[in-house]
Amino acid sequence: MTRQITEDQVGERIEAIRRRPQRFRDERVTMAHGAGGKASRALVEGLIVPLLDNPALAALSDAASIDVGQERLAFTTDAFVVRPISFPGGSIGELAVNGTINDLAVSGARPVALSAALILEEGLSAEVLSAQVEAMARAARTAGVPVVAGDTKVVERGKCDQMYIVTTGVGVVAPETQLAADRVRAGDKVLVSGTIGDHGVAIMLARGELDIEADVHSDTRSLWDLVREVLARCGTGVHCMRDATRGGVATVLNEIAMAAEVGVVIAEERVPLRPEVMGAGEILGIDPLYVANEGKLVAFVAPEHADAALAAMRATPAGEQAAIIGEVRDEPPGRVLGRTGFGGHRMIDMLVGDPLPRIC
Repeated sequence: MTRQITEDQVGERIEAIRRRPQRFRDERVTMAHGAGGKASRALVEGLIVPLLDNPALAALSDAASIDVGQERLAFTTDAFVVRPISFPGGSIGELAVNGTINDLAVSGARPVALSAALILEEGLSAEVLSAQVEAMARAARTAGVPVVAGDTKVVERGKCDQMYIVTTGVGVVAPETQLAADRVRAGDKVLVSGTIGDHGVAIMLARGELDIEADVHSDTRSLWDLVREVLARCGTGVHCMRDATRGGVATVLNEIAMAAEVGVVIAEERVPLRPEVMGAGEILGIDPLYVANEGKLVAFVAPEHADAALAAMRATPAGEQAAIIGEVRDEPPGRVLGRTGFGGHRMIDMLVGDPLPRIC
């Protein structure tokens, strides 16, 4: 007698597989392991974190929290290998500064200092190097966060694509600030600070890999001013923030849903999106929800504070197109659903593969 398997049972099995402890099964590292999606999660959670054997790493947050005397510090580091190193709206130098500042900002930390390590390819012109260091300096001045230490290494010609940058940042977290995935609750509203997918599409256009012409610029910028305004108005009503870089908004939503054991439902028509980015996504067959951003964040806010948080975002240059795109529910736990314009729902899973390599 054939056993009938219900839709709910299929869903339960899929969810059980998604929640299994990650294991790294690949024999070699692939480009997909750097995309911020499922393969990245397997690499980090299944290989790197267990070998480092530090329980504090298991949270996989944007920045680590460290208590030093009476101060609570946030500490983060990031590497930037974007290709090309200059693109519409920014460059690797700006990206390296802003990206690290934003990891601190969404952790609720006031950024206070950065360090920068430059890996340079033999033969790199002094003019190109000067332009990128100047870009770093401008971004640091604009954000009010100095670069206070660094290192420089040179590798043989062909061993590096012009230059890579590794930046580390330190910030100070106010005692009253409490941002964490496990603070997200059913009823919370989900906000994004502006149009999504701009950075990833700008990089693809700069590479000349799309047979289209569109005026799309990277959104790279510091988000600290925006975060400061939201926290000032809403305080502990802000439960969690993440910057939606590799893997895009979809990956952030999935990470929070699984960490908080909640469901997230977004109204897809509310997601701010430039027509050019939507068009590029259709040509590439890529959902903009999975495309990287470098100046946008996702916030989970208590419902009574959502309108104030939205107003605070829109009052800053970085958040003029902010929107409330969804809400948190008890069901289905650990999953993200998108409500389509036709009234139906679709499951939005984590990114699979690497459709846009080396975008940050």
